[in-house]
Amino acid sequence: MGAVVDALSGLMAGLDVALSPDNLGFCLAGVALGTLVGVLPGVSSLAAVAMLLPFTHALSPITALVLLAGVYYGSEYGGSIASILLNVPGTPASAVSCLDGHPMARAGRAREALILSAGASFCGAVVGIGMMLAMAAPLAGLAFMLGPAEYFAIMLFGLVCTAAVGRGHLAAGLAAMLAGVGLAMVGTDAQTGVARFTFGLAELRDGVPLVVLAMGLFGVSEVMLSMFAAIPAVRCPVGSSGGWPRFSAWRGAAGPMLRGGALGGLFGALPGTGPTLASIAAYALERRLSDRPERFGQGAIAGLAAPEAANNAAAQTAFVPTLALGIPGSATMALILGAMSVHGVVPSPLLAVESPELFWGLMASFVIGNVLLLVLNVPLVGLWVRILRVPPERLYPFVLVLIGVSTFGARGSAFDVWIALGIGLLAYGLRRSGVQLAPVLIGFVLGPLVEENFRRALAISQGDFAIFVSSPIALAALGAVVVLLALAGYRSFRNAWLA
Repeated sequence: MGAVVDALSGLMAGLDVALSPDNLGFCLAGVALGTLVGVLPGVSSLAAVAMLLPFTHALSPITALVLLAGVYYGSEYGGSIASILLNVPGTPASAVSCLDGHPMARAGRAREALILSAGASFCGAVVGIGMMLAMAAPLAGLAFMLGPAEYFAIMLFGLVCTAAVGRGHLAAGLAAMLAGVGLAMVGTDAQTGVARFTFGLAELRDGVPLVVLAMGLFGVSEVMLSMFAAIPAVRCPVGSSGGWPRFSAWRGAAGPMLRGGALGGLFGALPGTGPTLASIAAYALERRLSDRPERFGQGAIAGLAAPEAANNAAAQTAFVPTLALGIPGSATMALILGAMSVHGVVPSPLLAVESPELFWGLMASFVIGNVLLLVLNVPLVGLWVRILRVPPERLYPFVLVLIGVSTFGARGSAFDVWIALGIGLLAYGLRRSGVQLAPVLIGFVLGPLVEENFRRALAISQGDFAIFVSSPIALAALGAVVVLLALAGYRSFRNAWLA
């Protein structure tokens, strides 16, 4: 109880700092820019933070961090807009929102989807902030308890769970997941320096960027499906964008929002995970808990609310390992850590005691920033919905050009545009065959983490595989993998036998 009181008193003191004219103004600028960055497909918060970093040298440490943090979590708000309206993820973490958000828009419920997304994002952010204030110290201690063997087992369980995301057969889900793992392995091996699966192409030595994969999977394939009438084109006449969500919709979204926020808060506090993994895990969890899992992928409210809450909660709690341990959970957080270093801010579990003005001022700015995001996003729903009134034959070229420009901007390479096109062609064939694309994305995200921690664990144990069953956490996760595979295999066999 004393810790809660101390946190609330510190937060109240931080409000005085966050509400100063400079900090409030830069907070508004940060979240507005972050929303714009999120709306533009393929333009990541990483690029925006990198461009702003030189301009923060003249600012105070707290003001600089407020601005950069606003861009970071603001982009998670805006990322869902392009996902819902165009099926093109604005950020990698919002790719999961394509699965149910876009079908809602196609069914004339775009306004409802956008408002639910904004509400879920705000709810997730509030849950994440609360967890960050109340559980910063325990989560930092948990990070020290998890070694490579534990991380390997947990990530392997996440890979196996990818079969639960798709509506198809277990074999198809596992094959799609392995395809994502295979794409993630393209490039130079970080430990040996050997090029893998590059086919002698220098452009593939750095691997396939996540934004390129997302553009191909969800952008190019969607345009092709619509152009060839595999899925009816988006034709939303004036007034068909739907109204505000009804009470029943909010009631159905409440549980997924809270569960997604809690799960995202936990994932965000663990170094190396982040919003993308959090949104994927929240989606998989809600589908497993649903009484009607077949609705997922067809406009399920829970399929939109849970990942949106999760990725925004993770964006908040990602600051826990960065501020307390100096361990960035993502490339964007690494840049923010660099900004802390430039301004002489040393990460420490005692940062709240040693620099209370900075720590609590930053925490209070999170609260203010998320309120500003809600105020900014809800009135602009009508503006975003108007995109649906554009005739599809005019929209497709614009979307393709935007995908090409965004893909080229990822690394400044025209070769990446061809990669996205090739992935889009394959994704088009998979979707025509009824194969879900979410396992590909999950395999791509988790595959490198599984491989890295597997090799690190074996290096520590000098090749002794017993390290993977010597820890209760690792043993429990591996046991869950065996049980899940057995149950899924039995279900598939039973369905095939009954058919």
